[in-house]
Amino acid sequence: MNQTIHCSVSTCRHHSAKNLCELQAIDVKPNCDCHSGKCDESMCGSYAKK
Repeated sequence: MNQTIHCSVSTCRHHSAKNLCELQAIDVKPNCDCHSGKCDESMCGSYAKK
């Protein structure tokens, strides 16, 4: 599979100037004890501060 991961989190080490994630894959993790079914339920677990 050949995916493109778009990202606008400019504070992440893996963020490129073209709003792309430079990682081959990302790890998406749930927020603790959140089962809302809304967008705040998960986040990128591959984030690393620049």
